[in-house]
Amino acid sequence: MIRWFVSLIFMIHIYFMMVVIGLLWGPYALLSPEGARAGAKAYSRYVFWLSRWMLGLRVEVRGPIPSGEVIIAAKHQSFLDIMMIFTALPTAKFIMKREILWTPVIGLYARRLGCVPVSRGKRGAAITKMVRDVEAGHALPGQLIIYSQGTRLAPGVKAPYKVGTAVLYNQLQQECVPVATNAGVFWPRTGVLRKPGLAVVEFLPTIPVGLDKDAFMSVLEEVVETKSNELMVEGGFDPS
Repeated sequence: MIRWFVSLIFMIHIYFMMVVIGLLWGPYALLSPEGARAGAKAYSRYVFWLSRWMLGLRVEVRGPIPSGEVIIAAKHQSFLDIMMIFTALPTAKFIMKREILWTPVIGLYARRLGCVPVSRGKRGAAITKMVRDVEAGHALPGQLIIYSQGTRLAPGVKAPYKVGTAVLYNQLQQECVPVATNAGVFWPRTGVLRKPGLAVVEFLPTIPVGLDKDAFMSVLEEVVETKSNELMVEGGFDPS
């Protein structure tokens, strides 16, 4: 019960600080994408520090961090893995639900970072437009993060990998870096309780350009699911 109340105080505080830090960095975010990126990373690092101090929850990023223009195909379990991946990468941007653009503070930063909004049921059209923008030089350079299963999933929940990642991979002709995580074991997608432990995000070996759609999707799902299951076991959760 005490841990639940501490988690509640923690959650209230980090959302309050999201507004505070977002407003403090807001002028810099309006001036440049670099300002938006610095503000978002400052907030994420504050959350990491506070989670360790209040909850006993530590974060760790493993594997080689990509720095060029690549596709990041990530497992998504909680808000925590978003912050961990974003903070680790030099110039990250997300494919995200369009509704988020209208969220106070987050929407401003998402626009300035060059995130790609996707309407429900219209992901294909959004991806086509994004590919055109990249080819025309209108899109901001950086690491493009896509959640290949389309949404947050609780640890152990199975869901198919969506073909949009393969479309990006083939049309952009960019390498793909898979990312595994166990963050949802400690910071679940719903509820208040946050648990102590070590949340891990791991960047896996790059999938080179040149695979066909089916081969790419098979490799991506295999490596992400296998490593995520290993990380969840490491975190004390049995995903089977």
